[in-house]
Amino acid sequence: MTFKLLTRYVPILQWGRTYDRQAFSGDLLAAVIVTIMLIPQSLAYALLAGLPPEAGLYASIAPIILYAIFGTSRALAVGPVAVVSLMTAAAIGNVAEQGSMGYMVAALTLAGLSGVMLLGLGLLRLGFLANFLSHPVIAGFITASGILIAASQIKHVLGVGADGGTLPELLFSLAVHLGETNPITLAIGVGAVAFLFWVRKGLKPLLLSLGLAPRLAEMLTKAGPVAAVMVSTALVWALGLDSAGVKIVGAVPQGLPPLTLPSFSPDLIRLLLLPALLISIIGFVESISVAQTLAAKKRQRIDPDQELIGLGAANIAASFTGGYPVTGGFARSVVNFDAGAETAAAGAFTAIGLAIAALALTPLIYYLPVATLSATIIVAVLSLVDFSILRRSWSYSKPDFMAVAATILFTLGMGVEVGVSAGVVLSVGLHLFRTSRPHIAEVGLVPGTQHFRNINRHKVLTDPGLLTIRIDESLYFANARFLEDYIYDRVVSGCPIRDVVLMCSAINEIDLSALESLEAINHRLLEMGITLHLSEVKGPVMDGLKKTHFLDALSGEVFLSQYDAWVRLTRQEARAEAV
Repeated sequence: MTFKLLTRYVPILQWGRTYDRQAFSGDLLAAVIVTIMLIPQSLAYALLAGLPPEAGLYASIAPIILYAIFGTSRALAVGPVAVVSLMTAAAIGNVAEQGSMGYMVAALTLAGLSGVMLLGLGLLRLGFLANFLSHPVIAGFITASGILIAASQIKHVLGVGADGGTLPELLFSLAVHLGETNPITLAIGVGAVAFLFWVRKGLKPLLLSLGLAPRLAEMLTKAGPVAAVMVSTALVWALGLDSAGVKIVGAVPQGLPPLTLPSFSPDLIRLLLLPALLISIIGFVESISVAQTLAAKKRQRIDPDQELIGLGAANIAASFTGGYPVTGGFARSVVNFDAGAETAAAGAFTAIGLAIAALALTPLIYYLPVATLSATIIVAVLSLVDFSILRRSWSYSKPDFMAVAATILFTLGMGVEVGVSAGVVLSVGLHLFRTSRPHIAEVGLVPGTQHFRNINRHKVLTDPGLLTIRIDESLYFANARFLEDYIYDRVVSGCPIRDVVLMCSAINEIDLSALESLEAINHRLLEMGITLHLSEVKGPVMDGLKKTHFLDALSGEVFLSQYDAWVRLTRQEARAEAV
């Protein structure tokens, strides 16, 4: 029993027992491909977060190993991602100056807070909370974030100084400094962007036409950003372009991630508490979506609560090894999966590869132009931009469209923290709005059957003295009064109703507020000479009602099926018509 509990919280003990040579070869190949992809990406995302480039490498080593031990996904690749990097910059930019020691400490503290929150949510088994963020709202936030991220990197492509946390601020600042554009930096940046876009679409078909094996062609395509880094670095070094104003990465510490300590200052923690919560929510939603999508392809199971623990451990590791908040990335996870990763050991092998890069390769990136890293970011994040969500939500659900549009506008116009906060509020608000006005259908008997359907959609039999309504939602505090008003309006509409039946087939729960409303309905109908009945009450709901005095006070009966209620309560002529 103890070992079973241990394997539940430490999944590596489960899959590690069956690890074999075939899994090792698949994991090793996937790790090589992902490592090649992650080296420039990690450096670029650290730049996006406003941190030294080595922070991106550090955030991709220890966190990956901790996730491999505690996570449940076999293919998820954990590390810095674009959206979380942007949110990190927005959060710590409010409490410390970029480039200062306080800025780095704030990043460590943010990662630690996020890790503790995720770990706590996982231990309390609260993974279901992610369901309160609707997918359209998340898609809108990620789209807006992609635009913001791309816009924030244009200054590096132009070689100018510009700032701002919103799209209008960024565009205005860029316009003011446009005359300071460095033409050599611009050429490098635009050339890198064009090359990386071509690599994504054109390199693999070209390599296949030259006779290369599909797997090798795929690997070389994923290495496209590395080629851009190598070529641009070599050009800057050979031509001395840094002396012409081309901004370069410069000296990067050579070595393994250092041991670091986040701050335990109450004031700093208080300032970072809300941003850490938002980063945790967004990071978890993005990660669990990717993990579940990839797991479904191999009929594997993802435990959301254990994923919280795995991501929490990864972020805590980042805070003690010079990193910043991390989560599961979509692009790298898909690459990991397609490259043949069999287990989470692929992540551990990737960490080893990145550690070797941190030990041996950092001197080689001294002359790496910042414009190339910005080009890498721009090409990566523009794939996140998806305006089709606006079209789809408009055609399907106007409230969803308004929520998506508002999230995009808030994010672009007021910044990522306001945008994600608006997304959370809109998601919860949309749920409350929909469930506060549940679909209520008056139903009748389909002739020749024992089925009941909406009288406005089907030709059904009804009895003027019998009102049967079906509530297609659980009853709780937000919609209880709506049900009361509906029933009262219906029974005074002029028809001589003698019985009301609530068909409860779609009700999964009745909370205390709704119970009090049912008691009020029962009492008021009784005063009007109308009997209240229930039908098709689910077992758990009935168990709850039996703990109260409601069933004793109910003026009518509880029927096993709606057809039983029809047979018992309809007039003889109505029953004859049904036959």
